[in-house]
Amino acid sequence: MSDKLTHFDSEGRAVMVDVGGKPVTERVAVAGGEVRMRPATLNRILDRSIEKGDVFGIARTAGIMAAKQTGSLIPLCHPLLLTSVSVDFTPHPDEGRVEIRATVKVTARTGVEMEALTAVSVAGLTIYDMCKAIDRSMVVGQVRLLEKHGGRSGSWVREENG
Repeated sequence: MSDKLTHFDSEGRAVMVDVGGKPVTERVAVAGGEVRMRPATLNRILDRSIEKGDVFGIARTAGIMAAKQTGSLIPLCHPLLLTSVSVDFTPHPDEGRVEIRATVKVTARTGVEMEALTAVSVAGLTIYDMCKAIDRSMVVGQVRLLEKHGGRSGSWVREENG
């Protein structure tokens, strides 16, 4: 890890990093997050009795679409042609908690950490949106990078990988 912030020039102005000289390699990023809710809300999601439809199916699609739009959403991100995006959910009904995990792959000159984080964030927000009529107390949180592979800095895996 470098102590230098790459999105600023020598005068402190924001810049888009020049990745033109970097090699094209396969890069993978995995991000995680969660949505906490009342256990009854999660049971309705699992029973598919939410009137708006298949909550996880729609949230998965929203996460994938968001990953593809990250370059338009985050001002200094490069637009990337992603090769793969997956968004998965692990429900914990007794805790009223859903874990979200997004894996994004690309063959490019820059990584896909922001795309994975964006996918998790938007998937969580979609769950909130679809269920807010019955549970406004939901909390979307713990969005974090779990691991990344490829590029000059190689691999990094969060120690608590949870």
